[in-house]
Amino acid sequence: MKTKLTSRVVATTLVTALAGIGLTLPASGATAPASGSGAGSVHDSSHSKALQAGVDAIMDTGTVGVVARSTGPRGSRYATGGVADKATGEAPRPGDRFRIASASKTFVSTVILQLVGEGRLSLDDTVEHWLPGVVSGNGNDGSAITVRQLLQHTSGLFNYTADFPEVASVAGYQADRYTTWTPEQLVAIAMRHAPDFEPGTKWSYSNTNYILAGMIIQKATGRSWEQEVTARIIRPLGLRDTLAPTTYAWIPGRHLRGYSNFGEAVEPIDVTGFNPSAGGAAGAMISTTADLTRFYEALLGGRLLRPAELTAMKTTVPAPELDPGWPGVRYGLGLMRVPLSCGGAYYSHGGDLPGYTTREGVSADARRTVVLIATGDGASDLSSQQAENDLIDGELCA
Repeated sequence: MKTKLTSRVVATTLVTALAGIGLTLPASGATAPASGSGAGSVHDSSHSKALQAGVDAIMDTGTVGVVARSTGPRGSRYATGGVADKATGEAPRPGDRFRIASASKTFVSTVILQLVGEGRLSLDDTVEHWLPGVVSGNGNDGSAITVRQLLQHTSGLFNYTADFPEVASVAGYQADRYTTWTPEQLVAIAMRHAPDFEPGTKWSYSNTNYILAGMIIQKATGRSWEQEVTARIIRPLGLRDTLAPTTYAWIPGRHLRGYSNFGEAVEPIDVTGFNPSAGGAAGAMISTTADLTRFYEALLGGRLLRPAELTAMKTTVPAPELDPGWPGVRYGLGLMRVPLSCGGAYYSHGGDLPGYTTREGVSADARRTVVLIATGDGASDLSSQQAENDLIDGELCA
């Protein structure tokens, strides 16, 4: 599969594999979530010239639009660049919504760990225990894979988005952008393939892991992962511009439009509208830089998980496939640990899908947070990724 991060970083990516052309009506029967302010939670922010320099460096690598927010003991600062909409030339605003892609995984992992803390499931439970017969065939064995290995990407399961026409080409994307997918259908794509390795023996990023995690949430609670994320995280934290959509194909309120050519020699197309069921628990969510800041500060600040579960989330293993993009990175349970140039490390979870890139960095003490979104495909080499890393590192080390 060719995706943005595949060409920019490594063959295995954080891409959640969703998007589409925003030119037709949404899928029949889909209902829109309530529209938020699209610009809320940013009134305490001020523009930053230093942050602007980092945004400008990202823009120089070929992105369409950028919004960055840096928060610390002295308050919040923001900077923007490019356009939110190529058709109108409208500039990005600090409170614009965007698709956060695989950053959704941190929300899903948090819910799983909350359920662990409540004694409703165990990280050592097998997938077969919760989802009998779902992971089977072609050498796949759910009885040999634990919940921990799903969240950690050490299950060995094939990444379903690597065999997903919707993200392989412009034509494939246009054909399926409004298709509704069930989690069972997405897992079945992975089950057509043999596992990449024996569970627990290696690390490899697979969106299949988090589709299964979402299914386990449903089985353990009787409610969908979207409902649990909303009830346990979005509402308690007051994330009024964050959504966990099911099949609605549009971003309500003020938002950034995404553009991608899927690595083909054609003009990038508008990929804003798509049915998020294609990514599900692996990456369907929508948010803003302010809301993501609040979420990651609450999580790393110990407000969402008990100490034992937060420690489990932050217990990491090497993630060599991600090294080209984040040298020295390690992966926990829905959380990355990235070294800082000034010493120590920050926590994060990248999110990529055609047309959208989400990056965050949260200091270990949760006192400083940087969140940025870039639209468009960016550079075909590592220069966009490096500019994004430099912005986060510079802000956290300042």
